[in-house]
Amino acid sequence: MPHILFTHARIATLTGDSGYGLIDDGALLVNGRVIEWIGPMSDLKPVAGAETVNCGSRLITPGLIDCHTHLVYGGDRADEFELRLEGASYEEIARKGGGIVSTVKATRQASESELLAQTRPRLRQLLSEGVTTLEIKSGYGLDAENEIKMLRVAKQLGDENQLRIQKTFLGAHALPPEYSGRADDYIRLVCEDMLPRAYAEGLVDAVDVFIESIGFSLSQAERVFDVALKLGLPIKAHVEQLSDLGGAVMAARRSALSVDHIEYLKVDDVPHLLEHDSVAVLLPGAFYILRETQLPPIEALRANKVPVAIATDANPGSSPVTSLLLMMNMACTLFKLTPAEALRGVTINAAKALGLETEIGSLVAGKQADLVVWDFDKPSKLSYQIGMNACAAVMQAGNWRKPLESSEAA
Repeated sequence: MPHILFTHARIATLTGDSGYGLIDDGALLVNGRVIEWIGPMSDLKPVAGAETVNCGSRLITPGLIDCHTHLVYGGDRADEFELRLEGASYEEIARKGGGIVSTVKATRQASESELLAQTRPRLRQLLSEGVTTLEIKSGYGLDAENEIKMLRVAKQLGDENQLRIQKTFLGAHALPPEYSGRADDYIRLVCEDMLPRAYAEGLVDAVDVFIESIGFSLSQAERVFDVALKLGLPIKAHVEQLSDLGGAVMAARRSALSVDHIEYLKVDDVPHLLEHDSVAVLLPGAFYILRETQLPPIEALRANKVPVAIATDANPGSSPVTSLLLMMNMACTLFKLTPAEALRGVTINAAKALGLETEIGSLVAGKQADLVVWDFDKPSKLSYQIGMNACAAVMQAGNWRKPLESSEAA
């Protein structure tokens, strides 16, 4: 494989503790799957035989990372969207058999090939905006057979697209109808059967639990996490989305990679995230769709230097979103993040939320060559411009997924 040399680019390296790490007139050399050199054009030495791509002052960023999605599911919940607009709450719909349980029914009814076909268009949309890594959770099967079916679909999507997809087991997402009133029995099934079987098939990269009044209690989540940690699997947690049950602190104390949603996280609890190296994952799509008003503790996260990631939370109910660029804008407008914080949230901090920060998420020598060339000249435009997909080229692990048009390469 020849070296590929990108020249005359504005490069947002996302190195350092804050900001873009911008190189105004930069060059980047790819050797095989990795970045071999990056720096100013003025420091570039000749590279014999390299394929040269003149970026013409275009912006280069790391490949985008969507670190929290529920992308594999059957059916849709457009009717529930209407109900919420007519005044029904998310909790009311869930308690009447809607919400997650309605998607469980549709997912169970779908074959593996049907789920694959339904998910492909959603994945294509994410990839079209420069996403090179994403997480996909299970959680709409709620029994061993169907949870494993979802994880197999996630794996197949990665294989057929030569894409890194982190597979997260979320068997403790909701209580299936057949276990109504028997949450502890269901958690026993998760711990003793579902999770071990999925792990034995090599389909689990992390384990998640929905800790909420309409999900599972702290003690039930602890049982799942203890099993995950015994298996050597990292954990993540849906926490403090609708109320404060103390899930974020509990998960952080178990060294959770991330705590996600956190609208109701107490300011006084934020230091625990930094202490235990957990990333705060914000999900503005769900905040927007559910018309929430309780903001995450952004200033406390900043003051305590907690890494903040942003994700689509792509799912059929609370965040039917397949645009990570839109989430960057919403994170700025709804949560008052800066454009630099938003870009860090879908690159280096998102990589950390998946435990991959040593491999991807920033542009430095030795890391995997995942990058995007944009038809923009400044990184702030990625958060500023709504509905404008300026993704001009995508490289993943040193291979072109979408090359810059030949007329534009020199």
